[in-house]
Amino acid sequence: MEMHFDWAFFWQSLFHPSGAFLSGLGMTVAISVVSMVLGLVLGLIVALMRLSRNRALRIIASVYVWILQGIPLLVVLVVIYLGLAAANIYKFQDTSVMGVVLAGSVKAAVVGLTLNCGAYVSEIIRSAISAVPEGQTEASMALGMTGFSSMRWIILPQAVRTMIPPLGNQFNTLMKNTSLLSIIGVSEMFLVTQSISSATFKTFEIFLVTGVYYLLLTTVWTILQNEIECHLSRQLGIPVKSMLSKAQV
Repeated sequence: MEMHFDWAFFWQSLFHPSGAFLSGLGMTVAISVVSMVLGLVLGLIVALMRLSRNRALRIIASVYVWILQGIPLLVVLVVIYLGLAAANIYKFQDTSVMGVVLAGSVKAAVVGLTLNCGAYVSEIIRSAISAVPEGQTEASMALGMTGFSSMRWIILPQAVRTMIPPLGNQFNTLMKNTSLLSIIGVSEMFLVTQSISSATFKTFEIFLVTGVYYLLLTTVWTILQNEIECHLSRQLGIPVKSMLSKAQV
């Protein structure tokens, strides 16, 4: 059977997406942002545990990173949402928050993405902290600062600029990984695309539209990331031009 590319459907879906598609897009962005924020918190805790003098904390953190980096995210999601329920350990239930129903699959998705993201973020943070010269810590201690104060005011601020590029790449990866959430029934952009494809039989057209929207999401974040990097560089007295500034020239 001869197939034709439906340009009218493609342009209509690209510039005038359906309400369901926009809802899926919003779900993709919301889950990505929440999971990244929680992943940052978890990653910082795990990184500090791995840098701790306490051997037990170092072992726990190392095992966590080893497991989460070694198991595919798809498997992690299935185990968290379906495996825990099948084993009668925990079942993610739908809950109502301020009149808005939060699906159990969405909560499981956030947990899975956070755990996965936290493992990679912890290594980014640990590497950035380790890159700060040890003399900085010694100098702060000599001034009477505690270990926590030294980390909070001396080490982390210097490490942040080193963290930004890999953390930005991690967020881009996280946004693209949300497409895996369709396996547990989360109505994000990829699952909605599959539904539209099944209903219209315009598979190539609608998936191409989805690819464009994923590209737009990652491009917008890349520009924002560049602005953050430039802002931090200017604070350190390093003259740089952002992508937006170069585009205006």
